Amino acid sequence: MKSALKDKLKLLPSKPGVYQFFNKEGKIIYVGKARNLKKRANSYFNREKFENNKLRILVKNTVDVQHIVVQTESDALLLENNLIKKYQPRYNILLKDDKSFPFICVKNEPFARVFSTRNPVNDGSLYFGPYTSMVMVRTLLELIRQLYPLRNCNYLLRDENIQKKKFKVCLEYHLGNCKAPCVGLQAEDEYDENIGQIKNILKGNIHGVLDFLKNKMKQKAAEMKYEEAQFLKEKTEILQKFQSKSAIVNPSINDLDVFSYFEKEQHVAINYLRVINGAIIQAHTLEARKVLDETPEEILAHAMLDIRKLVNSQSKEALVPFPMKISLPGVKMLQPRKGDKKTLLELSERNAKYFLLEKMKLMESSRPAIRTNRILDTIQKDLQLSVTPAHIECFDNSNIQGSNPVASCVVFRNAKPVIKEYRHYNIKTVTGPDDFSSMQEIIFRRYKRLLDEGEPLPQLVVIDGGKGQLSSAMKSLVKLGVQNKIAVIAIAKKLEEIFFPNDPVPLYLDKNSETLKVIQHIRNEAHRFAIKFHRQKRSGKFAVSELTNIEGIGDKIAEKLLKEFGSVEKIRSLEAEKLSEITGRKKAETIVNYFRNHTAPDDFP
Repeated sequence: MKSALKDKLKLLPSKPGVYQFFNKEGKIIYVGKARNLKKRANSYFNREKFENNKLRILVKNTVDVQHIVVQTESDALLLENNLIKKYQPRYNILLKDDKSFPFICVKNEPFARVFSTRNPVNDGSLYFGPYTSMVMVRTLLELIRQLYPLRNCNYLLRDENIQKKKFKVCLEYHLGNCKAPCVGLQAEDEYDENIGQIKNILKGNIHGVLDFLKNKMKQKAAEMKYEEAQFLKEKTEILQKFQSKSAIVNPSINDLDVFSYFEKEQHVAINYLRVINGAIIQAHTLEARKVLDETPEEILAHAMLDIRKLVNSQSKEALVPFPMKISLPGVKMLQPRKGDKKTLLELSERNAKYFLLEKMKLMESSRPAIRTNRILDTIQKDLQLSVTPAHIECFDNSNIQGSNPVASCVVFRNAKPVIKEYRHYNIKTVTGPDDFSSMQEIIFRRYKRLLDEGEPLPQLVVIDGGKGQLSSAMKSLVKLGVQNKIAVIAIAKKLEEIFFPNDPVPLYLDKNSETLKVIQHIRNEAHRFAIKFHRQKRSGKFAVSELTNIEGIGDKIAEKLLKEFGSVEKIRSLEAEKLSEITGRKKAETIVNYFRNHTAPDDFP
């Protein structure tokens, strides 16, 4: 660390505030807040080891530190948020903006228009949103148009313009969608009264609007203005129908913000729900990406500030998923344990989770290499491998009481099966049901051949079995001298335990982990492939074809031999005298000579 920077860090006060890291070009590269400036800023530079590579680069590129002292940690959070917005430092969390989301605008003008927009302008107009669905925006606008006749022209309807009769009524007036304030047929007070009710609907204060409409309906009925009373009744029914679709919790829950947090890898989703009179009137999800080692509390605090500013929330109460040491001015934070508020928080959490998982799934489907690399990295991490297991092989034995013993080897590359590289094996040196010796033979034959042919070895070998099969496999690898070049594990069927060589304690992976799913997939493939080969052998097709390769032996003789002795391996081990009982002396000698001269070159020694 440079001496000038070291001296600056020593002089930092032990007060709450904001610190800024600068690079050699004088540009702010990181902004942070702290309850204790001196302790927090020095913690970056006193580390011997960095868990995060970006954190190491940040510290390396920092040549200067400046700070701003404030009264409270809440003030520090607000100041930090403003500085991040202004300077957008490279190493701060990336909160994605909402410019592409639709809002409903109540324009700041005489006889205000109400319309949707994706580009809020700071002109004094009121913006409600953002809404995640344009369908919801259209539904609300349609509801408003059903309830209130509004203009949709862009005329400047000042009193002097109306008095001078600059405008003419349009088709909307004749259709009954507008009362023509442009020519003085609707008073501004009446229009503004409707706009006030529209604002309440968009804020979620539907109860107040309903009470107003019901009182007015009774008044019109008392005055015997039944048509107007009927019109107001229809408006009330439309609003009640809309309200019934939104109400999902206790109506006594009023003016509440709900925030939830879901994190996977470096990606974060923060979901927001706004509740008015028991109805969820707004939902929004903000995406963030971790850059350094930000805590969930820090990320959520930033998101809460952003979202509350965006939706213009004045709520005094907010539900959060975990305890928050950071406080927001004028906001009481609660972590509900039960009841309707707990139900709301769980709903928000599901929304955040689904949003992020769907987004990541979409990213992976558009770029398959991302998913493959992530899975391989996960396997390497979970199994503590020294290299990425791009090439995995799995072995399984199959026999019934020692008859027709066979084995299979299946190959996965980049976590996907490569069927053309699957291999069958006949067990040649083992008599009876001995899975351990069979595994020892087959592992030796497989990797001796790869070594002889100069083919690359896999990074990971999976054995279908327990400690005994694993130990047998290791004996062959030691004999070949490759025990340190290949990682080997075994997976036991009963509890899906993962065993490692020379380690009596198994590893239990989460049943939903991607690593276990890949291991189970390759194990199941090896088992399926071995069973298939074993059935084919038992059917006699392969055995008969091998025997009929011997000159003078036809299908009938081959089938008699198999029926009598059970397998080709058994026939191979018999003397001519025993075989002659079925075939005759001459053919028996021919069979013995054939097997004597046709021993497989890669037989296990």
